[in-house]
Amino acid sequence: MVCGIFAPMKTPKRYLITSALPYANGPKHIGHLAGAYLPADIYVRYLRAQKRDVAFVCGSDEHGAAITIQAIKEKTTPKAIVDKYHALLESNMKDLGISFDIYHRTSSPLHHETAQEFFTLLYNQGALDLKESEQYFDEAANTFLADRYITGTCPICSSDKAYGDQCEKCGTSLSPEQLINPKSTLSGNPPSKKKTTHWYLPLDKHEDFLRQWILEEHQNDWKTNVLGQCKSWIDAGLQPRAVTRDLEWGVKVPLENAEGKVLYVWFDAPIGYISATKQWAADNQKDWKPYWYDNDTKLVHFIGKDNIVFHCIIFPAMLKLHGNILPDNVPSNEFMNLEGDKMSTSRGWSIEMDEYINDFVKKDNGGDMMVDALRYYLTAIAPETKDSEFTWKGFQDALNSELVAIFGNFINRSFVLMHKLCNGKVPPIHSELLDEKDKKLIIDIQTSKETIQSLIENYKYRDALFEVIDLARKGNKYMQEKEPWIAAKQTDENGVPTKEAQQKIDATMHCCLQLSANLAILINPFLPFTAKKMCHMMKVVDKMLEWENAGKMNLLSVGYSLRAPELLFRKIEDAEVQEQIEKLKIKSKKMTEAMPQNENQQKTEKDVVVKPEIQFDDFAKIDLKTGTIVAAQKVEKADKLLQLQVDLGTEQRTIVSGIALHHQPENIIGQKVVVVTNLAPRKMRGIESNGMILMAEDENGKLVFVNSEVSNGSNVS
Repeated sequence: MVCGIFAPMKTPKRYLITSALPYANGPKHIGHLAGAYLPADIYVRYLRAQKRDVAFVCGSDEHGAAITIQAIKEKTTPKAIVDKYHALLESNMKDLGISFDIYHRTSSPLHHETAQEFFTLLYNQGALDLKESEQYFDEAANTFLADRYITGTCPICSSDKAYGDQCEKCGTSLSPEQLINPKSTLSGNPPSKKKTTHWYLPLDKHEDFLRQWILEEHQNDWKTNVLGQCKSWIDAGLQPRAVTRDLEWGVKVPLENAEGKVLYVWFDAPIGYISATKQWAADNQKDWKPYWYDNDTKLVHFIGKDNIVFHCIIFPAMLKLHGNILPDNVPSNEFMNLEGDKMSTSRGWSIEMDEYINDFVKKDNGGDMMVDALRYYLTAIAPETKDSEFTWKGFQDALNSELVAIFGNFINRSFVLMHKLCNGKVPPIHSELLDEKDKKLIIDIQTSKETIQSLIENYKYRDALFEVIDLARKGNKYMQEKEPWIAAKQTDENGVPTKEAQQKIDATMHCCLQLSANLAILINPFLPFTAKKMCHMMKVVDKMLEWENAGKMNLLSVGYSLRAPELLFRKIEDAEVQEQIEKLKIKSKKMTEAMPQNENQQKTEKDVVVKPEIQFDDFAKIDLKTGTIVAAQKVEKADKLLQLQVDLGTEQRTIVSGIALHHQPENIIGQKVVVVTNLAPRKMRGIESNGMILMAEDENGKLVFVNSEVSNGSNVS
């Protein structure tokens, strides 16, 4: 009996691959490309090479507060905003080789109809609860405030730029009620509370199903970062989530008593995958239903880590209620930083896809070459299990030292020597003359296919790409050891290589050319334009790139004439790197200075944070005591949190503190601290925290302890 994860996997009848729908509220940067779009494209191109039935769907997310906020900023309408940025995003994705089968949009009539039908089915099932609640309301603007219309201080990291649904500094998902000192982004005023009625998805009723499906059924095949975040949410207890909002822009709630209400964007957006599939199927005379209802379909969502809860908890609960298949995997990536800081379009600290296209693709003589250069570097540093960092120097080194010096060098040398030593034709191999070096290379070619295939199917694209480059590296080593140019010097009286020498040359060059053909197949999912150019040089049709051909040593026929080598990649010069770094600094400085004072204050006046005035009686309520940290450990699956045991003299308290990025647990044992001891207990990652450690931020942004050398339990006043 074969058990569990070691059982052979059955090949699905069809695949449905999705990438997270990007908000059509502005350009997107290369961090987005690395997170959800390039990994999906690599996987899809591999599946197509396998001749699998695959649909790759995506589209613009065109509803929600982010759209209306951008419309206010640009002094136009939400419709104008989504039309503008949908076209830009679709063009950018195409220019960078992202091969969607359809790039749809959630403002389409088909999507509105699909989303309304989805809501209606759940409503008719009784799967939604109608609740009256108090929600934030802006009196000056006379409107209820969606989560993105509310900002305040994050209760986790204390950033004063947190939104009502998420803190973009620490990545924590929030609700507006958790924000400290909330204010409306429309008027700048503190919001009031006003009663309103909405429909809710009672996630708490689906907790047992989600725990079993995610944490048991997928504990061995989903990424640890995905499982960790899901476990944290489930362990903390799932809460009902509103599926409607009081807004004008969006999918109207299809009920008579729902005037002025639309579907909440998190409910509406993932249904966009279904409406996109419908449109793709209609355009191609196919039936869309098997892709969403047949269990012989493999559904895979490619997302960034800020979308894990929506695609792993909320959307699966919706799909189960609706009778659809559930995702087989959700291979979420972490974040990609830039030159030592978090990417941020609003601060100008980013490389927009459009910027890269304009600077390196449209202006460069070999535009497709520079598309593949970016795809290569983003894959090589992909944030598959932890945050990674893009640097222009790293980009230069990867291109010059790997693509040019290893991959491009091998292909170029093979073609140059073939023309010089074999009359521009594929020579015979002379099997009887093969030595151990020849045989080893042939085995390497055959085994690399299986290794790379396994890595791709397990969403390990960094490792898979390394294997392709390593195979080219082995080719360079093989050629250097065989030295066909030395054999060419063994000539007869006419200056022509002897028969024996030519046979050795032929065998070496035959192996090198067959390896070149294999490299075209193996690199194709990652660098499709490079693979296509290699096919042109070999005078073969793209059909050779089908995966079943990988590992074969007869891809190029003996006697077949090949074209002269072409430049696959070009080097990046130091001046180009410096130019891009200076451009980044200038753009960031300009955009930061252009921000309203309250938005850029954290960057320019970090040490001058003025909080609202309080009365003495307010301060007198705070109970501050000194203590000593007696134990410290990292909180599982939480990069920023430490669990501390603090001795307060008369008792010991458990306190969870967001200082893990600034202090190692073993280094703070015995550290004197000041503690807010009468703060209401709060659960963080399933641990009840009973207090708050006071910290200060130094000039370098590091959190340091506020302490005093007095006895534990002493009052601070």
